[in-house]
Amino acid sequence: MQINGVIIDDTFAEAFGMRATRIIVTAINPGWARQAGQTMTGFATSVIGCGVEAGIESSLDSDQTPDGRPGVSVLLFGMSTKDLAKALEVRTGQCILTCPTTAVYAGLEGSDRLPLGKNLRYFGDGYQISKLLNNKRYWRIPVMDGEFIAEQDTGYCKAVGGGNFLVLADDLPSALSACEKAVMAMREIPNIVLPFPGGIVRSGSKVGSKYPRLVASTNDAYCPTLRGLVKSKLDKQTGAVLEIVVNGLTADDIARAMRTGIDTVCRQGRDKGIRRISAGNYGGKLGQFHFPLHEMMA
Repeated sequence: MQINGVIIDDTFAEAFGMRATRIIVTAINPGWARQAGQTMTGFATSVIGCGVEAGIESSLDSDQTPDGRPGVSVLLFGMSTKDLAKALEVRTGQCILTCPTTAVYAGLEGSDRLPLGKNLRYFGDGYQISKLLNNKRYWRIPVMDGEFIAEQDTGYCKAVGGGNFLVLADDLPSALSACEKAVMAMREIPNIVLPFPGGIVRSGSKVGSKYPRLVASTNDAYCPTLRGLVKSKLDKQTGAVLEIVVNGLTADDIARAMRTGIDTVCRQGRDKGIRRISAGNYGGKLGQFHFPLHEMMA
């Protein structure tokens, strides 16, 4: 398959079942809301080393939030409910409670719940106040700039992490420019986040390593500097490879994001240095969700 002169490999992306939650963070202005969201989702690129994967889903206007203030929606993904609950509590307490003017609310409904303000209320040292509004419980926790408002809990759901595609290009500027455009387009899609820095990964990995303690190591088959030393998947003209990883609340959300991203990259075309689109997988043995590139882009 070719799109605008770009070869689409006959392969699939392999993704994993996860647990996810959404929270709404508001503040006195958009800048402080985004600051809280960025701080909370820092060091959250991969569960391999970070324990959780997270990102800002979207910016919210004042008419889209519970308290009528500007905000952001944040998605967090964990491999288990326990891991997700721990990360949510720690990151909310350390990064949102501490941020001037913020408040935090549930972003998902449903009967499956995770603590949000339920445990953070104890920071109030007995001076916290509970309010029940429309069958939802909120906590008012005294802090030095006034009060921190936190909803009691938020919903969580089954989700999918690790959808991905690889962009193979003549050189790094071509690959980076195309991926930057793809990230901008993909971030318009709801229910997904791109957890890596700027949405782009330079250090794609494979399972295992020559060093027994490492569970993952550099994806040598796609490293241009190792061509000739390993069983490379790159031709002599490919000078750089970048990866975009996407997590979503459903497999359909990931498929839509991947289609959007791949289509955006292919619009750059062979004339702008884009050679191939591929994807990372483990032979279909580890992840429950498979995203065949040819089927998605047909």
